[in-house]
Amino acid sequence: MAAGGSYSIVEYFGGDDGHRCGYCKHENGNLSHGMWSHTMTVQDYQDLIDRGWRRSGKYVYKPLMNKTCCPQYTIRCHALNFHPSKTHKKTLKKVNRFLSKGEMPVEKHDEGHEGEPMDSVHEEGVQPPPQDPLKIDHSDVQDISTSPDTDTANSAAPTTPRADAEKTTAVTPKPGKGADPNRPLCRKAKDLRKERRIQKEQQKQQEAKSSSVNPSPAKSSSNQPKSLEEFITESLPNDPLHRLEVRLVPVSFEDPDFLASYEQSAALYACYQMTVHGDAPYECGESEFKRFLCDSPLEAETAPDGPDVGYGSFHQQYWLDGTIVAVGVLDILPFCVSSVYLYYHPDFSSLSLGTYSALREIAFTRQLQQQSPKLSYYYLGFYVHSCPKMRYKGQYRPSDLLCPETYTWVPIERCIPRLDISAYSRLNENARAGDAHALKKLGRVLVLHRRTVMPYAAYARKRKGSNDEKEVEQYASLVGQMCAERILLYRA
Repeated sequence: MAAGGSYSIVEYFGGDDGHRCGYCKHENGNLSHGMWSHTMTVQDYQDLIDRGWRRSGKYVYKPLMNKTCCPQYTIRCHALNFHPSKTHKKTLKKVNRFLSKGEMPVEKHDEGHEGEPMDSVHEEGVQPPPQDPLKIDHSDVQDISTSPDTDTANSAAPTTPRADAEKTTAVTPKPGKGADPNRPLCRKAKDLRKERRIQKEQQKQQEAKSSSVNPSPAKSSSNQPKSLEEFITESLPNDPLHRLEVRLVPVSFEDPDFLASYEQSAALYACYQMTVHGDAPYECGESEFKRFLCDSPLEAETAPDGPDVGYGSFHQQYWLDGTIVAVGVLDILPFCVSSVYLYYHPDFSSLSLGTYSALREIAFTRQLQQQSPKLSYYYLGFYVHSCPKMRYKGQYRPSDLLCPETYTWVPIERCIPRLDISAYSRLNENARAGDAHALKKLGRVLVLHRRTVMPYAAYARKRKGSNDEKEVEQYASLVGQMCAERILLYRA
């Protein structure tokens, strides 16, 4: 339970039926467990995604990893130690050339993830339960829970978001090396590559040692690679041809900025879905947009050690010359920024906005980490190794995949060889390792029944002859003992 006195409340749906897979298109190969989240604290959701869960609107689901056709592994990037690859740098330069000079690159269709941003696959046909526990006044809820283990995440209203752009000065390039006698002698390319590799390794070691003291991304010196932030603002003149503004707005119909941009944002979503994913108009209308990308179970919270913008669900809007051209849907949680979805105007697809927005979101995570040191990861959703066009998420390194059996993080480099052999794999190599939060005491699972919070043991005594024990046990084993003792499982 959050410090403000609110609980997370869910209804568990199970997951025995198969659905159409959005990756391999198998008609009933997609298997997952699901639950409807009426409300959820950010700490509970953080703990759930660290057990392989993920949300689509208010529907929270967990793939049945050892049975589903395309296993989906939760992936996170170490934002503080991230260094852009050559492909990432090319994308940033491409966008900056467009902003500076209006140069629009020739359309490319071989970049893998364009048109498949983060996760375009979500549960279809899921409707809200007919009964809404939130109509219950929390002041009327009685708590007869005997469990002493409750969460204490702070809760309050969100503060005003601050701008997400950091401007740094460009680094002076190194002088060239040639045959001029007044210049250094030419050296073998092999020796130069070795020297650069050693310098990079030394830099990584130095960053790892100093991250706990000064984790914020610092301006690069002349003998160090440029930072991500420098690449983002590199080569932009004071008066560019196009102006790009990135705005962070909380997903709240009480927020004036969110309301003012709602219609434009919904129209952009529809345009994107119809053009890129081939949706029919009725599949991406205003109601679908609201349910999928605006209805969030997360409660807006702030904490003394949290970021200035607070925690909760946000839209990161990309305004080009006064018009929204892309929107990244984000959840800001205690330990990470979690990417939910991205949609953009198809006219700008050649700018690789999927890659560009991910890089901006990593930079944003680093910015938030300066305010909240524990917030240091960028979650990209699911990594699907069996679907080649979804492997691009593994290019944001260093990154880890979540072991589906122990719920521990494993560097992706150690996972790839195993996934090359089998689509499903226990990624943790320690055969003795287990789930630290495995269900041990079913009776301590919290339920909400007739406006009363109680442990399942008390509920079972009141409901003699109840046949839901297997369902409750399945739910509790999936969310883990810790979450099961905090989250309220609604019982009609």
